[in-house]
Amino acid sequence: MSLTPEEKETLEVFRKQVFDEEIIRDGDSVGTDDATLLRFLRARKFSLNESKKMLQNCQQWRKTVGGDGIDALYDKLDPYDYPEREEIFKSWSMYFHKASRPVNIQFFGGLNLPELYKHVTPEKHWEAIVVNADSLTREVLPAASRAAGKRIHQSIVIVDLKGFGLSQFWQVKSLAQASFQISQDYFPDTMGQLLIINAPSSFTFIWGIIKPWLAKETVEKVDILGSNYREVLLDVVDAENLPEILGGTCTCEGEGGCDLSGAGPWMDERKERNRNRNTEDSVSGGKTEEAATVTQHNSPVTHPIDADRHAPNKMKILCLDRANGSPIGDKMPRKRIRLRKQPS
Repeated sequence: MSLTPEEKETLEVFRKQVFDEEIIRDGDSVGTDDATLLRFLRARKFSLNESKKMLQNCQQWRKTVGGDGIDALYDKLDPYDYPEREEIFKSWSMYFHKASRPVNIQFFGGLNLPELYKHVTPEKHWEAIVVNADSLTREVLPAASRAAGKRIHQSIVIVDLKGFGLSQFWQVKSLAQASFQISQDYFPDTMGQLLIINAPSSFTFIWGIIKPWLAKETVEKVDILGSNYREVLLDVVDAENLPEILGGTCTCEGEGGCDLSGAGPWMDERKERNRNRNTEDSVSGGKTEEAATVTQHNSPVTHPIDADRHAPNKMKILCLDRANGSPIGDKMPRKRIRLRKQPS
């Protein structure tokens, strides 16, 4: 999206002020490029003071979340490889998938927090949600942009509510509200569209509770659909990039399936880093047993099914699309938003 002369000027002033006031410094993991600064400016309608306050609050959260801050948490809990992932995915499956614009797919039908918390502490579950959110701006969007040769700054979220009811909503209500809050406050302007599919009849009531949590700009990006969603999704995501379970043709055969493969530019870059690291280790002859163990978890030639033989987890996947679409609904409240496929 091109900027007006006034917006360009505001961006330059904003950059100077946040650096002069040491709200951000070179190398901060929040990002210091124009794309990052623009996310905060757009979220606050290019108000310098409001945007600065938002970025300042974000930085404070990033320094304190999890006790030691987001960078330490991300080092401790790799969103693509941690022991509790298998149990978390049984209850709340979250993954991205391949294309030119990230699509975050979430399934809520199996949600059972009391059962999940027999195996995973609520604190560890929340940490997994936090690092998953951070991976979008830390790894996913930058890798997608490099692969596309252009800036990709937003994802599309598809939430499947098949089998989801009021009892499950009451379980997840506080967690969902907190998730929306960190997304809006600390990762602004990263969601281009939210498509809620298989919405049950009870979702009219549920939506009435959720809607006040969301900023007006977020609500305008939401489309609530019933079971007749396939056409809409295929207008957003090419069939070969949409998982078969959602009406596409992608199965990630040979990669452990769409929900395990981790397929996407971000995973390709991880594999490349591992290959380079292994080459360096081979040349130096100093490959330690610890390094070999890490390589085994993240092997560039091993798909997730093989990885599961070495670690009690499953690969979380991130899914990509090519564009957007206009929704339909089954007598459910909805916002109609016309989306067009982005050129490859």
